[in-house]
Amino acid sequence: MKKVILSVLVCAAVFGAQAQLINGAGSSFDYPAFTKWFEAYGKVDSSVQFNYQSIGSGGGIKNLTAQTVDFGASDAPMTDAALAAAPGKILHLPIVAGGVAIIYNLPDSPKLKLDGDTLANIYLGNITKWNDTKIAALNPGVSLPDLAIVPVHRADGSGTSFIFTDYLSSVNPAWADSVGKGSSVKWPAGIGLAAKGSEGVAGQVKQLPGGIGYAELAYADQNKIPFADMKNSSGNFISPAPDSVSAALSTAKIPDDFRFSMVNAPGANAYPISGASWVLVYEKTKNAANGPKLVAFLKWAVTEGQKISPTLDYAPLPDEVQQRELTLLGTIK
Repeated sequence: MKKVILSVLVCAAVFGAQAQLINGAGSSFDYPAFTKWFEAYGKVDSSVQFNYQSIGSGGGIKNLTAQTVDFGASDAPMTDAALAAAPGKILHLPIVAGGVAIIYNLPDSPKLKLDGDTLANIYLGNITKWNDTKIAALNPGVSLPDLAIVPVHRADGSGTSFIFTDYLSSVNPAWADSVGKGSSVKWPAGIGLAAKGSEGVAGQVKQLPGGIGYAELAYADQNKIPFADMKNSSGNFISPAPDSVSAALSTAKIPDDFRFSMVNAPGANAYPISGASWVLVYEKTKNAANGPKLVAFLKWAVTEGQKISPTLDYAPLPDEVQQRELTLLGTIK
């Protein structure tokens, strides 16, 4: 939370005390992108200030539904039931696409290879030591310690958890039947630890010998935490990176409402734990003054902002998706 407060103070310094304030909340997956975008957008429009709280996708959806923020952000699309319960029509705008990195803490930081079945069994509690034969078989020649595995998962409602559990459900029937997918799931009892936010998961793994967790790639890079190459649907071990996320995104079938999944995508170079994150806005904005300012920023973010995305470990949205989103933004009243 310190990082979130700091970003608000920086925005205030850049944009000035009299700037028009736009409030957002939600995804920690998006937080690195928003931080840089708000700073860059200050050179486009110095009259607007952004206050974004990285509280998790579930919190973003809750606050948007309660109309306490101008926009929400989530790595899990809202369900039909949640959309129906909202006080107005909510639009989904893909804003970033990224890879969920599988981070770990082992002596000497060896580069590991993992597959979905092994990862699911770690989180199910069936694989408890780093030198387990299944992990060893994926990593010939790597010295694996006789060290307990400590799985770390999100404690809050999380779109990153949605992408992670969506992936595990697609590759492991036992996981799909017992835990399933969602922003908040019933994690196997007594297995590992919970942490709040991607920041919290990265922090726990960095501190815990034997720890393993999942977080958007930017958090792994920022904290200098090693992450695994994951076996994709073509049988290749792929590292999370903007190019491998773009390879996954290029195969996604994106419907008119922009709600889609891209885990375990086909393609030789696709990273299998890839996902989109959405900005959520009302088609009819509650705040008449903020609405046009927010729309202008979002038009910039889905076009000019995408040029910054690769430097932040995200994959840029394809031109065709950008144009579709500009059309949708034109319908906001």
